[in-house]
Amino acid sequence: MDEYQESNHRDNGWAAIQSGSNRWLVVAIVALLGIAAVAFAYGYHQKSVVSQLTAQAATANAAVNQMQGQLSALTTKLNDLTVAQNSPQASAPSALPSAGPSTDPSEETSVKSPEAASPSASSAKAAPAKRTPTKRRTPPVDKKYAQLQAQLAEQQKQLKETQDEVAKDRSELEGTINSTRDDLNGSIAKTHEELVALEKRGERSYFEFELSKAKQFQRVGPLTISLRKADTKHKSYDLAMIVDDNELQKKKVNLYEPIWIHTENESQPVQIVVNRIDKDLVHGYISAPKYKPSELAAAGSASVTPVSTKSPANTPIPQEQQQPQQ
Repeated sequence: MDEYQESNHRDNGWAAIQSGSNRWLVVAIVALLGIAAVAFAYGYHQKSVVSQLTAQAATANAAVNQMQGQLSALTTKLNDLTVAQNSPQASAPSALPSAGPSTDPSEETSVKSPEAASPSASSAKAAPAKRTPTKRRTPPVDKKYAQLQAQLAEQQKQLKETQDEVAKDRSELEGTINSTRDDLNGSIAKTHEELVALEKRGERSYFEFELSKAKQFQRVGPLTISLRKADTKHKSYDLAMIVDDNELQKKKVNLYEPIWIHTENESQPVQIVVNRIDKDLVHGYISAPKYKPSELAAAGSASVTPVSTKSPANTPIPQEQQQPQQ
């Protein structure tokens, strides 16, 4: 009878242990699924932002290519007009020698009357001396040529503006990609110098801490945390924290492994990183967003200060006030 009771007691204890382990396993699986869902949603959002910026950059590149084609076409037309204007100027001097007088009334008079030969000869010799040289007239500027030049200048201006816009979009796209890569990979500072480098970016606020093993909680930045265990052999630790009036536990967290916490007062998750584990002591930092959603909303709804209703200093004085009193 005693052996039967003892076996029943052992069976009941083993069943209790199995039920407890199964319960913790289910809780861990649910937590992992929740974290995976949040990470997938955040990654999908960042991917959509990157795709939108890439489409904008492609559209801008197509506009640049179209403007370059128009610019080359205008340059070709401009060169054709320049050649067409230079060709009449080159042919005009060659036609001048052939335009000399072939028949002169003085020669006819010399043939008809020998007595007037000498005066006519002297007049023929004096005629070239009296002829004034014709001034070379500059061809009038073609209106179509001027219009093409203005259009070409406008196209060059638009091309420059489009190139600047493409360069700006490319820099924004690269910055977004780098920021997305940092958010997904988690920019981890392993030393104090690397933490200073992260602070210089100005994107988030960083709070360093050094926790000793204790049951009391310590306020660090936006969170309240407490170290419960530090394993120097396996480089892991157990952490307790209070988030939105809820006490949470994180066990067997590895060195340099980031802990992401979503709070009600922050627009982006808060990050906890431990970069040194000693005996009953850990050192790390907490990374939080630079601005809260309430501050961003207040900055967006801030109105411009109205212009003063006072009259300006240069308001003319009425004539009644300008006249001296009698």
